[in-house]
Amino acid sequence: MTAPEAPQPEAARLSTTDRYLPVWIGVAMIAGLALGRLVPGFDSAVGAVEIDGVSLPIALGLLVMMYPVLAKVRFDRIDSVTSDRRLLIASLMLNWVLGPLLMFALAWLMLPDLPEYRTGLIIVGLARCIAMVIIWNDLACGDREAAAVLVAINSIFQVVMFAVLGWFYLSVLPGWLGLDQATLDVSPWTIAKSVLIFLGIPLVAGFLSRFLGERVRGREWYEERFLPKVGPWALYGLLFTIVILFSLQGDQIIDRPLDVARIALPLLAYFALMWGGGFAVGIALRMSYERTTTLAFTAAGNNFELAIAVAIGTFGATSGQALAGVVGPLIEVPVLVGLVYVSLALRSRLRTKFESPTRANY
Repeated sequence: MTAPEAPQPEAARLSTTDRYLPVWIGVAMIAGLALGRLVPGFDSAVGAVEIDGVSLPIALGLLVMMYPVLAKVRFDRIDSVTSDRRLLIASLMLNWVLGPLLMFALAWLMLPDLPEYRTGLIIVGLARCIAMVIIWNDLACGDREAAAVLVAINSIFQVVMFAVLGWFYLSVLPGWLGLDQATLDVSPWTIAKSVLIFLGIPLVAGFLSRFLGERVRGREWYEERFLPKVGPWALYGLLFTIVILFSLQGDQIIDRPLDVARIALPLLAYFALMWGGGFAVGIALRMSYERTTTLAFTAAGNNFELAIAVAIGTFGATSGQALAGVVGPLIEVPVLVGLVYVSLALRSRLRTKFESPTRANY
């Protein structure tokens, strides 16, 4: 077995820009709120730029955000992930059994008197993450190849199972428990479209970049010259996306603070429990720190674009379900940024207890 690499200090793994990520995200949130509230017509103009229900500014931000990270993936190492049955089974159970069930329970426990918000949160719980999780995993020094594989698996399950699970958690299970029932009318194309745009495009671009870059200029040039140049664009895309999200929803956030707070409470519990559960499962299975971190973040994140699109398409843009979908990423972003730092703190304390896979330096 190849000897594991010596752990690198966090300072060497996070750039100065990344270490101040909470500051930049806070500035982006404030800038988005200011643009939406103070610039007449800004939110309407941005919201109108869409094709077939897909917001082009948000799509642009997510694609710019995801491309640099996927361009860093060593696709020749993917087989080491697909052969790890512990990781794959644990991820499937966390994402498609525990995650939706936990959100269902939290929504009913904390929002029993608010059926629209409750339904919106259940939809969020069904939309497993295929975009931002790649950023959080990378910042926390997780396994890039594992993240790419788990996100791809989530995408396939999303296309196949989203509508079925929506029917089960909104209609069948509440009926069994004697609770109020709801319906969800969503086409497979809505789900497939989200997967193709927000994962397919950057994944293909990342693969082609590495394949062509290494073939034409060599791996050393690609990893030492090309990747450092495109790497910062991940942060730029993230901050741009946050500005757009907050500018579009600033009015609702400011005008309905109590509703936002009610929606935020189960979301906070959900993100903390899913991340903590994923991390605990990784430790229990004696996975490496990198794969434990990847398991935790892929379990905790959600596909907010899909959740918002489904809520708006089924219940309307001004519905409570749509508001719950919008609040999802507004809570997820700062919470998962905080969990990135928790992960790095745990890494320095617990790394000696993990298996350390052979990995290329970041």
